[in-house]
Amino acid sequence: MNVFKFGGASVKDIGGIKNLARIVKQFSGEKLVVIISAMGKTTNALEEILRLCVVNKSYENELNAVNTYHFSVMQSLFEKDDIIFNSVENIITSLNADLKSGFKNRSKEAFYDSVISKGEILSTKINQRYLENVGITSMWVDARDFIITDSLFSEANVDWTKTKNKITSALPDIVKNKVIVTQGFISGTEDGKTTTLGREGSDFSAAIFAACLDASSVTIWKDVAGILNADPKLIKDAIKFEQLDYHEAAEMTYYGATVIHPKTIKPLANKNIPLYVKSFENPQAAGTEINEIHSHKPIPSFIYKFEQTLLSFGVKDFTFIDEKNLGLIFNAFSDLNITINLMQTSAISVSICTNHHAEKLKKLIERLKNHFDIHYNSGLTLITIKNYFYDENSIAHVSIGKEIILEQKSRHNFQMLVS
Repeated sequence: MNVFKFGGASVKDIGGIKNLARIVKQFSGEKLVVIISAMGKTTNALEEILRLCVVNKSYENELNAVNTYHFSVMQSLFEKDDIIFNSVENIITSLNADLKSGFKNRSKEAFYDSVISKGEILSTKINQRYLENVGITSMWVDARDFIITDSLFSEANVDWTKTKNKITSALPDIVKNKVIVTQGFISGTEDGKTTTLGREGSDFSAAIFAACLDASSVTIWKDVAGILNADPKLIKDAIKFEQLDYHEAAEMTYYGATVIHPKTIKPLANKNIPLYVKSFENPQAAGTEINEIHSHKPIPSFIYKFEQTLLSFGVKDFTFIDEKNLGLIFNAFSDLNITINLMQTSAISVSICTNHHAEKLKKLIERLKNHFDIHYNSGLTLITIKNYFYDENSIAHVSIGKEIILEQKSRHNFQMLVS
């Protein structure tokens, strides 16, 4: 049994949906679970609608654009009287009702998850119906009924025991005879509330289903040939990895490589399930394989993480940054679910680089301002070079013409924060 994941770019238009069906058809006769993201830039569009809704501004034009986009695709794929039109109309009606109810009786994060999930629901309904129309026996499954999480909306934590019980009790019998089509990114609490697994979390969804079903492999279909050692838009002559071991791939995602969601590797590595990253435009090409592979000489990888903020916490008296002070800082970061991307300490201060999240950072500063003098800089970029020692020119290559705010070198990796 295999798990396929198709991102939004792969199903952004009529050609993409037809291509998905062609790829799935090549595996007819095999057990297959297909995870599909929201179509194109739908998630971004829904986030903009949410932003307008929260500040009490009109979002009608933006919502109409989302509706028109999906209906125009359907009109080119289906007959006028196809049941998909009623199905999608019901989802749109539900979306309208959700937006009108707002977040009066729920948190902004819970409101976000409820609204944003509609993109995946729309996409999977349309794609599953098209598979049926071209002769591929399939079944639409609601991921919120199977991936069970806590109530940390927008960044929910999976309850693995409950999730595995849900998945293994129902899906093995279905997948024997039908292709299962379900959503990435979205999940649910045990009492039926919608949660999400974090932005771009569809890869993680694929890993969850694969691990619980003991899949033979996971394939992530993308608009790239595989995993490259750098973003080709930033580094010329980027090199494609033919193979990567789990450890190397996990570190790359931790440092900010965006081809795979950071949480994807662990559940697959635990079950020794290989992960393939392949091009949906050229499905016969080899792509990149991630497995229990030991490379003798990894090539350098260049990873850029944008929109970073550097916070400096200085002691207010003549004491030092000791374990007690570090504990105050770490507990605050943990409680607010803020990721530390880079840290340096001195005798009297700690500097921490993190992803910019205005609301969380405001809460963090408010919590710690009585204990520390706090300064911060935003709009920075964190550059990581993994395995820099294999290329003496690596550091010079990416630092030319940049103002370096902070740098750090370990045995294998070099990081610098630049303005």
